Amino acid sequence: MGRITEDLIRRNAEHNDGIICSLEELSLHQQEIERLEHIDKWCRDLKILYLQNNLIGKIENVSKLKKLEYLNLALNNIEKIENLEGCEGLTKLDLTVNFIGELSSVKALQHNIHLKELFLMGNPCADFDGYRQFVVATLQQLKWLDGKEIERSERIQALQDFPEVEQQIREQEKAYCLKRAKDKEEAQRKLQEEENEGQREGRHTGFDGRWYTDIIATLPSSEESKDDVQAPEIQEGECKKKKLDNVEDDLEFWNKPSLYTPESRLETLRHMEKQRKDQEKLSEKKKKVKPPRVLISENGRALNVNEPKYMDTSLIDVDVQPTYVRVMVKGKPFQLVLPAEVKPDSSSAKRAQTTGHLVVYMPKVGEIITGCQGTSKPVKSTPGSSREQTHKRSQQMERLEVDPGKRAFPDVANIVQEKKHTPRRVQAEPQIIPSEEDPDFEDNPEVPPLI
Repeated sequence: MGRITEDLIRRNAEHNDGIICSLEELSLHQQEIERLEHIDKWCRDLKILYLQNNLIGKIENVSKLKKLEYLNLALNNIEKIENLEGCEGLTKLDLTVNFIGELSSVKALQHNIHLKELFLMGNPCADFDGYRQFVVATLQQLKWLDGKEIERSERIQALQDFPEVEQQIREQEKAYCLKRAKDKEEAQRKLQEEENEGQREGRHTGFDGRWYTDIIATLPSSEESKDDVQAPEIQEGECKKKKLDNVEDDLEFWNKPSLYTPESRLETLRHMEKQRKDQEKLSEKKKKVKPPRVLISENGRALNVNEPKYMDTSLIDVDVQPTYVRVMVKGKPFQLVLPAEVKPDSSSAKRAQTTGHLVVYMPKVGEIITGCQGTSKPVKSTPGSSREQTHKRSQQMERLEVDPGKRAFPDVANIVQEKKHTPRRVQAEPQIIPSEEDPDFEDNPEVPPLI
């Protein structure tokens, strides 16, 4: 059951930045509130207050709200109009669908001289003969009753017939009070029977009036441990059986005839709460224990597994194997099968400080990293030279070489180079000695050589 707390009011006062002392409008509908409290101390400046669809059984603790103009208490368990004399500015009061049977209690609203609208439809008193005439004659400041305007002629007629109507109302009130007393006794007897039945079944009531099963007293620890390790099929069968039982009980409850009283509303709420609790218990039992993570299959093949979360670097453990790599993040594995065999001894892992990405370098088996080329060249293997290549790879050190003579930064001193004019040297062209094998060659000494 809900209660009016300071935190509840602040959460519903977001439009006022969570400030409750200067709050002018407050909506606390559908909160299962049983008692009206604290509002007159914390929210003195309220003008509009919504409390519909709760379980409030009495109007109280609102007399200090002098500025209150509209009060909505529809769909509650109120049986009498009272304690509203201090609400001097009240102009509209909504009491639709309550349990008001004492129609004469509307006289308490005669002090609210600014009251213009009143809603009493859906109450037992609205079924009384002469109900409207009695209210119109009693509250002469009213302009609207149950959404219908009060005409001047209607008020004059109601005042003329008031003595007779008042007598009828008192007789009907008396009959209703007797019937209401019997309903209360019946509800009390039924509640006592449920309490006795619950005690026989080993249940007890909590501080909120609900029933709870005393599991600790009825089940020993050994049985509890056995229940925890039951087979999934047995647990699933028990859950289905309990679910069917709950469905049957639910159908029986809703098909059973019941009077519309405050006690029946509370009983319905308790039943719905019990159904919700049972549903939560069934859902918890349906949860199976997670099987242990299988990282390697029965035939020794590594499996792909992904269950990591972003964590601190100190909680990350990287394990590189020839055919797979495994990253443990706070005990949760991320395993990836590699398409080719790698060298675990030459692998390294580093995490970026800006993005948090984890980069794992894993050189493949059969690749050589050289300093003059950026990419590795695979060594082609042939049946005849496989032993020779294996011997060469064992003697050759696979290391990424960096030339220390290279500067880490570019030389900006001589970015633009001036053109230097150098003297041109004339070199004699070598004489072309013809081949003696050419039969058409004739050597003429008078012809100068070509420059």
